Amino acid sequence: MVGFKKCGYLCTPTTMRFYMKRDNTTLSICKAIAIILMCAGHAEGPSLLMTFIYLFHMPVFFIAAGYFFDKKYLRDPWTFCKKRFKGLYVPFLKWSLLFLVLHNLFFKIGLLNEQFGNWEGGVTHPYSWHQFLQRLVHIIFSMAGYDEFLAGAFWFFRALLVSSIVFLVLYLLLYNRHKWLNHDTVPKVIGVLALGFAWFKVANHLTIATIVQGGIRECWGVLFFSMGVLYRRHEQRIREHWALTLVYLGFLVGGAALGWQGMALKVELRTVATLPVTGAVGFLMLHHISSWLDRHEGIVKRFLVYCGNNTLYIFVFHIISFKIVSALKIWYYGLDWGQIGCHMVIHENSTTDLFWILYTIVGTAVPLLGIWFARYARDARRLEIRD
Repeated sequence: MVGFKKCGYLCTPTTMRFYMKRDNTTLSICKAIAIILMCAGHAEGPSLLMTFIYLFHMPVFFIAAGYFFDKKYLRDPWTFCKKRFKGLYVPFLKWSLLFLVLHNLFFKIGLLNEQFGNWEGGVTHPYSWHQFLQRLVHIIFSMAGYDEFLAGAFWFFRALLVSSIVFLVLYLLLYNRHKWLNHDTVPKVIGVLALGFAWFKVANHLTIATIVQGGIRECWGVLFFSMGVLYRRHEQRIREHWALTLVYLGFLVGGAALGWQGMALKVELRTVATLPVTGAVGFLMLHHISSWLDRHEGIVKRFLVYCGNNTLYIFVFHIISFKIVSALKIWYYGLDWGQIGCHMVIHENSTTDLFWILYTIVGTAVPLLGIWFARYARDARRLEIRD
């Protein structure tokens, strides 16, 4: 009987479905940990911790997306593109328009103001009719124009959409034109091309004018998406052990201490060498932890799976959820109420107190509670209609 080894056991085709299902929940847990780390990173805590988180937390999402890429889309690329647009562009459009419509209202109630800006000193203003229309056009046609102060993480939707489609196009071009390239080598070639282009782009200070923010994050997206595809195909050969996980952790801590970068817009040339490694190492570390958690049933696993399956809503609503903690921090320190408009959190004492922990909890929990209640109300309404 044909089988394959996984986690030290021989798996027959009969049990392959079990492991595929577990891999899905493992990746859900992996994404959950990454999204919690994203909230922690945006909470502006101790500088070493923040640098550590940024080294790998966003690459994990691109690698996870690549993990689920299926070769069947090479025969039906339009289905893949439609799924990407439905899963990324449509939510981006919906929630960006919501924040656009509510922008001036948030000024009136004080959630935004012109006195306190973000860490770069920028401030936001109420939109005029012209600014509203211009942002509307940018949202629809370039996936830009979203509210930077309340939807600052929305770049991810554009980056993943562009990078996944670019990966598919490159895959089709390489595989169809160069028959000596097989399904195992094409993702490697794409990854090398993405890394080489990122180096060329950074070394020559180039921007891609047709992509908002210059396209560097989309370059990284193609690279990490390729890694996800390769990881799935070689998963059975990759060892997972707690000793290795500790080595990964130590490597990332060392990188953070050296001041290495994550998927930032202002990129140093050394980032081209370090980010691919920290992104891959961070994913391997989280995947092992997630695989271990996946084997232990209980409330922690259920919460993380639910969290990982609903990362979209945390991306969308975690910053505005932070305002709850900001209000508490204003009361605790007796600060000016206008600081509720700080982006993303109140900066005063942010690296020395423990409010970053509360920001992380609230930024994760409030969106999840919101979507749970929304679905509960929807299901209850459907039952009433049926009755």
